[in-house]
Amino acid sequence: MRVLAAPDKFRGTLSAREAAAAIALGAKRAGWDAVELPLADGGEGTLDVLGGTNRTTVVTGPLGEPVEASWRLEDGVALIEAARACGLTLAGGADGNDPLRATSRGVGELIAAALAAGAERVVVAVGGVASTDGGVGAVAALGGHPVVPVEVACDVDACFLDAANVFAPQKGATPEQVAVLRDRLARLDVPDQPGDGAAGGLAGGLAALGAALVPGFDLVAAELDFDRHLAEADLVITGEGLVDATSLTGKVVGGVLARAAATGVGSLVIAGDVVTNAPVDAVSLLALCGRERALAEPAACLAEVVEKELTARARTA
Repeated sequence: MRVLAAPDKFRGTLSAREAAAAIALGAKRAGWDAVELPLADGGEGTLDVLGGTNRTTVVTGPLGEPVEASWRLEDGVALIEAARACGLTLAGGADGNDPLRATSRGVGELIAAALAAGAERVVVAVGGVASTDGGVGAVAALGGHPVVPVEVACDVDACFLDAANVFAPQKGATPEQVAVLRDRLARLDVPDQPGDGAAGGLAGGLAALGAALVPGFDLVAAELDFDRHLAEADLVITGEGLVDATSLTGKVVGGVLARAAATGVGSLVIAGDVVTNAPVDAVSLLALCGRERALAEPAACLAEVVEKELTARARTA
């Protein structure tokens, strides 16, 4: 029996690669073969699962300070992760962020650097950014339409104004600041369509310059030949840090479950935590290992839970 270990990152505790390794270890302990295929949805971690970095450029950070942003250029394709230039973590999280000042300018500077380096295609993985500027900063840094195809890998399917209403509070915005940000977005000449609201409206801003918006999970799945790996598996195990209402809206968990169901492959979801009335059945590490150990030893807990789940399945088969 073969397990496909295909998780997203467990934010704050495990990268997708670390989570996949832990799942594979638990599966092997239970007597299963395992293939590791860490995934991403266009947010943080996308660059890591698609080969890592080989370039670094100093750009404008989310609050105006210079940051060293790593990216990838290979075979004429540039892969940029927006969070490396204007990520919320770079701004000190929601508590350290200045939602009204945060800018996406560094992302535009990275795209410009990729073009200067000879990129023939640019893929921008958006998600996890501090800014809600509708891509104004990035567009200003580019100074015009890119001369090569640009694809924006979106981690959510939110419309443009949702960037303020839904996501700005997660970046530290008060209700009053949300109103200001929404007003700023409403004044921009950007269509309010699904996907445009990703990364604080950065996706919409780039789309206004001609970029194509694509579901991030689909792009990553195609690059990593996910469907072939899935067809060769008897069970796919996926997961993320928190399973909640957003897990089925463009995220890895939802994408994996949909494709598994369509092909008749069994699935199992394991998460760091699971909210009440979650949209999918999932096993919670916090519930089974306790909060202290789940946070201190997430990889060990994940491997143990996988081993127990697969051992139990073997007994009931």
